Amino acid sequence: MDLIDGLRAFVATAETGSFTGAADRLGISNRLTSKYVAELEERLGVRLLQRTTRRVGLTSSGEDLLSRAPALLDDLDAMLGEVTEDTRGFSGTIRISAPVTFGEVYVKDLLARFAAPHPELIIDLRLSDAYVDLASGGIDLAFRIGASDVSSLKRRKLGMLRSVLVASPAYLEAHGIPEKPEDLMDHQCILDTNRRNPMRWPFGVEGQEVFVQVPGRFMVNSARAARDLAVAGHGVAFCPTFVLGDDLEAGRLVALMPESVGPQHPVSVVYLEGRTLPRKVRALIDFALVDFRRTGGLANGTEENPQT
Repeated sequence: MDLIDGLRAFVATAETGSFTGAADRLGISNRLTSKYVAELEERLGVRLLQRTTRRVGLTSSGEDLLSRAPALLDDLDAMLGEVTEDTRGFSGTIRISAPVTFGEVYVKDLLARFAAPHPELIIDLRLSDAYVDLASGGIDLAFRIGASDVSSLKRRKLGMLRSVLVASPAYLEAHGIPEKPEDLMDHQCILDTNRRNPMRWPFGVEGQEVFVQVPGRFMVNSARAARDLAVAGHGVAFCPTFVLGDDLEAGRLVALMPESVGPQHPVSVVYLEGRTLPRKVRALIDFALVDFRRTGGLANGTEENPQT
Protein backbone atom coordinates (compact mmCIF):
# COMPACT_ATOMS: atom_id res chain seq x y z
CA MET A 1 0.00 0.00 0.00
CA ASP A 2 1.17 3.51 -0.81
CA LEU A 3 1.20 5.75 2.28
CA ILE A 4 -0.60 8.51 0.36
CA ASP A 5 -3.38 6.12 -0.68
CA GLY A 6 -3.80 5.13 2.96
CA LEU A 7 -4.01 8.74 4.09
CA ARG A 8 -6.53 9.60 1.37
CA ALA A 9 -8.69 6.61 2.35
CA PHE A 10 -8.49 7.52 6.03
CA VAL A 11 -9.40 11.20 5.48
CA ALA A 12 -12.29 10.34 3.17
CA THR A 13 -13.63 7.76 5.64
CA ALA A 14 -13.31 10.12 8.60
CA GLU A 15 -14.99 13.03 6.78
CA THR A 16 -17.86 11.00 5.30
CA GLY A 17 -18.34 8.78 8.34
CA SER A 18 -18.35 5.52 6.40
CA PHE A 19 -16.27 3.35 4.10
CA THR A 20 -19.10 3.51 1.56
CA GLY A 21 -18.98 7.32 1.47
CA ALA A 22 -15.21 7.26 1.23
CA ALA A 23 -15.29 4.72 -1.59
CA ASP A 24 -17.78 6.87 -3.53
CA ARG A 25 -15.58 9.92 -3.08
CA LEU A 26 -12.37 8.14 -4.09
CA GLY A 27 -13.89 6.08 -6.91
CA ILE A 28 -12.71 2.74 -5.51
CA SER A 29 -14.43 -0.22 -3.82
CA ASN A 30 -15.50 -0.38 -0.17
CA ARG A 31 -13.20 -3.35 0.32
CA LEU A 32 -10.17 -1.53 -1.02
CA THR A 33 -10.92 1.55 1.07
CA SER A 34 -11.17 -0.53 4.23
CA LYS A 35 -7.98 -2.39 3.28
CA TYR A 36 -6.04 0.86 2.81
CA VAL A 37 -7.15 2.18 6.22
CA ALA A 38 -6.33 -1.12 7.96
CA GLU A 39 -2.85 -1.19 6.40
CA LEU A 40 -2.28 2.43 7.44
CA GLU A 41 -3.23 1.54 11.01
CA GLU A 42 -0.86 -1.43 10.91
CA ARG A 43 1.94 0.71 9.54
CA LEU A 44 1.44 3.38 12.23
CA GLY A 45 0.86 0.85 15.00
CA VAL A 46 -2.30 2.60 16.26
CA ARG A 47 -6.04 2.28 15.74
CA LEU A 48 -7.42 5.33 13.92
CA LEU A 49 -11.10 4.42 13.61
CA GLN A 50 -13.74 2.90 15.85
CA ARG A 51 -15.84 0.65 13.63
CA THR A 52 -19.54 -0.10 14.21
CA THR A 53 -22.12 -1.75 11.99
CA ARG A 54 -23.53 1.63 10.90
CA ARG A 55 -20.76 4.18 11.17
CA VAL A 56 -17.10 4.70 11.92
CA GLY A 57 -15.78 7.15 14.49
CA LEU A 58 -12.37 8.53 15.31
CA THR A 59 -10.05 7.44 18.07
CA SER A 60 -7.86 10.08 19.73
CA SER A 61 -5.02 9.09 17.40
CA GLY A 62 -7.40 9.38 14.47
CA GLU A 63 -8.44 12.88 15.58
CA ASP A 64 -4.79 13.93 15.74
CA LEU A 65 -4.10 12.59 12.26
CA LEU A 66 -7.26 14.13 10.79
CA SER A 67 -6.24 17.55 12.10
CA ARG A 68 -3.07 17.39 9.98
CA ALA A 69 -3.55 14.99 7.07
CA PRO A 70 -6.00 17.01 4.91
CA ALA A 71 -3.66 20.01 4.75
CA LEU A 72 -0.74 17.72 3.92
CA LEU A 73 -2.67 16.07 1.10
CA ASP A 74 -3.85 19.45 -0.18
CA ASP A 75 -0.28 20.74 -0.27
CA LEU A 76 0.88 17.60 -2.06
CA ASP A 77 -1.91 17.89 -4.65
CA ALA A 78 -1.12 21.57 -5.16
CA MET A 79 2.60 20.88 -5.62
CA LEU A 80 2.07 18.04 -8.09
CA GLY A 81 -0.68 19.96 -9.86
CA GLU A 82 1.49 23.01 -10.43
CA VAL A 83 4.25 20.84 -11.89
CA THR A 84 1.93 19.19 -14.40
CA GLU A 85 -0.40 22.12 -15.06
CA ASP A 86 2.47 24.33 -16.16
CA THR A 87 3.00 22.01 -19.12
CA ARG A 88 -0.41 20.54 -20.01
CA GLY A 89 -3.10 22.56 -18.25
CA PHE A 90 -5.33 21.61 -15.35
CA SER A 91 -6.17 17.96 -14.75
CA GLY A 92 -7.98 15.83 -12.20
CA THR A 93 -11.46 16.43 -10.81
CA ILE A 94 -13.16 19.52 -9.37
CA ARG A 95 -16.36 18.81 -7.45
CA ILE A 96 -18.79 21.73 -7.42
CA SER A 97 -22.17 22.21 -5.75
CA ALA A 98 -24.81 24.73 -6.83
CA PRO A 99 -28.56 25.38 -6.42
CA VAL A 100 -30.56 23.56 -9.08
CA THR A 101 -31.99 26.40 -11.19
CA PHE A 102 -28.97 28.70 -10.83
CA GLY A 103 -26.75 25.75 -11.75
CA GLU A 104 -28.83 24.88 -14.81
CA VAL A 105 -29.14 28.47 -16.03
CA TYR A 106 -25.65 29.78 -15.32
CA VAL A 107 -23.11 27.59 -13.48
CA LYS A 108 -23.01 24.74 -16.02
CA ASP A 109 -22.12 27.17 -18.81
CA LEU A 110 -19.53 28.95 -16.66
CA LEU A 111 -17.86 25.59 -15.96
CA ALA A 112 -17.92 24.66 -19.64
CA ARG A 113 -16.15 27.93 -20.48
CA PHE A 114 -13.58 27.34 -17.75
CA ALA A 115 -12.89 23.73 -18.73
CA ALA A 116 -12.63 24.33 -22.49
CA PRO A 117 -8.83 24.92 -22.54
CA HIS A 118 -8.18 21.97 -20.19
CA PRO A 119 -9.09 18.64 -21.88
CA GLU A 120 -7.79 16.57 -18.95
CA LEU A 121 -9.91 18.39 -16.36
CA ILE A 122 -13.02 16.58 -15.05
CA ILE A 123 -15.96 18.67 -13.81
CA ASP A 124 -18.30 17.02 -11.29
CA LEU A 125 -21.27 19.39 -10.86
CA ARG A 126 -23.85 18.42 -8.23
CA LEU A 127 -27.10 20.38 -8.22
CA SER A 128 -29.21 20.51 -5.08
CA ASP A 129 -31.42 23.05 -3.35
CA ALA A 130 -30.77 21.31 -0.01
CA TYR A 131 -27.87 22.39 2.20
CA VAL A 132 -24.73 20.51 1.14
CA ASP A 133 -21.94 19.80 3.63
CA LEU A 134 -18.72 20.34 1.71
CA ALA A 135 -16.54 18.12 3.90
CA SER A 136 -18.76 15.03 3.92
CA GLY A 137 -19.60 15.44 0.24
CA GLY A 138 -16.01 15.93 -0.88
CA ILE A 139 -16.99 19.23 -2.50
CA ASP A 140 -14.18 21.59 -3.51
CA LEU A 141 -16.34 24.63 -4.16
CA ALA A 142 -20.00 25.62 -3.81
CA PHE A 143 -22.06 28.42 -5.32
CA ARG A 144 -24.44 29.90 -2.74
CA ILE A 145 -27.15 32.57 -3.00
CA GLY A 146 -27.87 34.62 0.10
CA ALA A 147 -25.93 35.33 3.28
CA SER A 148 -23.98 32.51 4.92
CA ASP A 149 -23.32 32.22 8.65
CA VAL A 150 -21.29 28.99 8.53
CA SER A 151 -17.99 29.81 10.24
CA SER A 152 -16.16 26.82 8.74
CA LEU A 153 -16.51 28.23 5.22
CA LYS A 154 -14.54 30.90 3.42
CA ARG A 155 -16.51 33.08 1.02
CA ARG A 156 -15.75 35.03 -2.15
CA LYS A 157 -18.55 37.30 -3.29
CA LEU A 158 -19.25 37.34 -7.02
CA GLY A 159 -21.95 39.98 -7.03
CA MET A 160 -25.61 40.54 -6.29
CA LEU A 161 -28.79 38.99 -7.62
CA ARG A 162 -32.17 40.64 -7.52
CA SER A 163 -35.72 39.41 -7.92
CA VAL A 164 -38.55 40.91 -9.94
CA LEU A 165 -42.29 40.82 -9.29
CA VAL A 166 -43.92 39.55 -12.52
CA ALA A 167 -47.22 38.44 -14.01
CA SER A 168 -48.47 37.70 -17.50
CA PRO A 169 -50.48 40.28 -19.49
CA ALA A 170 -53.43 37.84 -19.55
CA TYR A 171 -53.44 37.50 -15.75
CA LEU A 172 -53.26 41.27 -15.24
CA GLU A 173 -56.09 41.85 -17.70
CA ALA A 174 -58.27 39.37 -15.81
CA HIS A 175 -57.34 40.34 -12.24
CA GLY A 176 -56.07 43.91 -12.41
CA ILE A 177 -52.64 45.40 -11.78
CA PRO A 178 -51.41 45.58 -8.16
CA GLU A 179 -50.23 49.15 -7.55
CA LYS A 180 -48.68 48.74 -4.09
CA PRO A 181 -47.35 45.77 -2.09
CA GLU A 182 -50.49 45.48 0.06
CA ASP A 183 -52.55 44.88 -3.09
CA LEU A 184 -50.92 41.45 -3.45
CA MET A 185 -53.08 40.13 -0.62
CA ASP A 186 -55.98 40.18 -3.09
CA HIS A 187 -54.06 38.35 -5.84
CA GLN A 188 -53.07 34.78 -6.64
CA CYS A 189 -49.39 34.49 -5.77
CA ILE A 190 -46.95 31.77 -6.81
CA LEU A 191 -44.67 30.85 -3.91
CA ASP A 192 -41.09 29.60 -4.32
CA THR A 193 -40.50 27.44 -1.23
CA ASN A 194 -36.73 27.63 -1.70
CA ARG A 195 -36.92 31.11 -0.26
CA ARG A 196 -36.33 31.40 3.47
CA ASN A 197 -39.79 32.96 3.97
CA PRO A 198 -41.77 32.04 0.85
CA MET A 199 -45.00 33.74 2.00
CA ARG A 200 -43.33 36.98 3.19
CA TRP A 201 -42.17 39.05 0.23
CA PRO A 202 -39.79 41.97 0.90
CA PHE A 203 -40.34 45.47 -0.51
CA GLY A 204 -38.72 48.85 -0.18
CA VAL A 205 -41.17 51.57 0.79
CA GLU A 206 -39.86 55.11 1.40
CA GLY A 207 -36.39 53.78 2.14
CA GLN A 208 -37.64 51.14 4.58
CA GLU A 209 -37.81 47.39 4.09
CA VAL A 210 -41.32 46.06 4.65
CA PHE A 211 -42.75 42.57 4.30
CA VAL A 212 -46.11 41.58 2.92
CA GLN A 213 -47.75 38.26 3.80
CA VAL A 214 -49.05 36.99 0.47
CA PRO A 215 -51.55 34.22 -0.26
CA GLY A 216 -50.34 31.31 -2.35
CA ARG A 217 -52.36 29.14 -4.67
CA PHE A 218 -49.28 27.41 -6.11
CA MET A 219 -46.22 26.44 -4.04
CA VAL A 220 -43.16 25.14 -5.88
CA ASN A 221 -39.54 24.56 -4.90
CA SER A 222 -38.20 25.87 -8.20
CA ALA A 223 -37.76 29.45 -9.40
CA ARG A 224 -38.04 28.21 -12.98
CA ALA A 225 -41.36 26.48 -12.24
CA ALA A 226 -42.66 29.68 -10.61
CA ARG A 227 -41.71 31.58 -13.75
CA ASP A 228 -43.44 29.01 -15.97
CA LEU A 229 -46.63 29.25 -13.94
CA ALA A 230 -46.55 33.04 -14.18
CA VAL A 231 -46.09 32.94 -17.95
CA ALA A 232 -49.07 30.58 -18.16
CA GLY A 233 -51.21 33.17 -16.36
CA HIS A 234 -51.62 31.43 -13.00
CA GLY A 235 -50.63 34.35 -10.80
CA VAL A 236 -47.96 36.79 -9.61
CA ALA A 237 -44.44 35.43 -9.06
CA PHE A 238 -41.37 36.86 -7.32
CA CYS A 239 -38.58 35.54 -9.56
CA PRO A 240 -34.80 36.01 -9.61
CA THR A 241 -33.84 37.76 -12.81
CA PHE A 242 -31.65 34.92 -14.04
CA VAL A 243 -34.68 32.69 -14.73
CA LEU A 244 -36.54 35.30 -16.79
CA GLY A 245 -34.34 35.39 -19.88
CA ASP A 246 -36.05 37.67 -22.41
CA ASP A 247 -39.54 37.24 -20.92
CA LEU A 248 -39.86 40.94 -20.09
CA GLU A 249 -38.55 42.17 -23.43
CA ALA A 250 -40.73 39.69 -25.33
CA GLY A 251 -43.83 40.71 -23.39
CA ARG A 252 -44.52 37.27 -21.94
CA LEU A 253 -44.25 38.81 -18.46
CA VAL A 254 -44.73 42.31 -17.08
CA ALA A 255 -42.59 43.71 -14.24
CA LEU A 256 -44.71 45.06 -11.39
CA MET A 257 -43.82 47.81 -8.89
CA PRO A 258 -40.13 47.89 -9.91
CA GLU A 259 -39.50 50.84 -7.59
CA SER A 260 -40.69 48.80 -4.58
CA VAL A 261 -38.93 45.47 -5.11
CA GLY A 262 -36.90 44.47 -2.05
CA PRO A 263 -33.18 43.97 -1.43
CA GLN A 264 -30.71 42.15 -3.62
CA HIS A 265 -29.06 38.92 -2.48
CA PRO A 266 -25.33 38.13 -2.64
CA VAL A 267 -24.12 35.25 -4.77
CA SER A 268 -20.82 33.77 -3.63
CA VAL A 269 -18.48 30.85 -3.96
CA VAL A 270 -17.61 29.13 -0.68
CA TYR A 271 -14.99 26.58 0.29
CA LEU A 272 -13.69 24.96 3.46
CA GLU A 273 -11.74 27.02 5.98
CA GLY A 274 -8.24 25.81 6.71
CA ARG A 275 -7.68 23.98 3.44
CA THR A 276 -4.99 24.84 0.93
CA LEU A 277 -6.88 25.34 -2.32
CA PRO A 278 -5.53 23.42 -5.31
CA ARG A 279 -4.37 25.69 -8.08
CA LYS A 280 -7.21 24.64 -10.38
CA VAL A 281 -9.82 25.55 -7.75
CA ARG A 282 -8.20 28.95 -7.16
CA ALA A 283 -8.20 29.48 -10.92
CA LEU A 284 -11.90 28.58 -11.10
CA ILE A 285 -12.74 31.15 -8.40
CA ASP A 286 -10.82 33.87 -10.25
CA PHE A 287 -12.51 32.86 -13.50
CA ALA A 288 -15.96 33.01 -11.89
CA LEU A 289 -15.31 36.53 -10.57
CA VAL A 290 -14.51 37.77 -14.07
CA ASP A 291 -17.15 35.70 -15.85
CA PHE A 292 -19.97 36.81 -13.56
CA ARG A 293 -19.14 40.44 -14.29
CA ARG A 294 -18.67 39.78 -18.02
CA THR A 295 -22.06 38.12 -18.47
CA GLY A 296 -23.77 41.36 -17.48
CA GLY A 297 -24.95 40.12 -14.10
CA LEU A 298 -27.47 37.58 -15.37
CA ALA A 299 -30.05 39.85 -16.95
CA ASN A 300 -28.78 42.90 -15.07
CA GLY A 301 -29.26 41.22 -11.71
CA THR A 302 -25.90 42.13 -10.17
CA GLU A 303 -24.08 45.15 -8.98
CA GLU A 304 -21.48 46.82 -11.19
CA ASN A 305 -18.45 45.96 -9.05
CA PRO A 306 -18.58 42.62 -7.22
CA GLN A 307 -16.39 42.58 -4.13
CA THR A 308 -14.55 39.81 -2.40
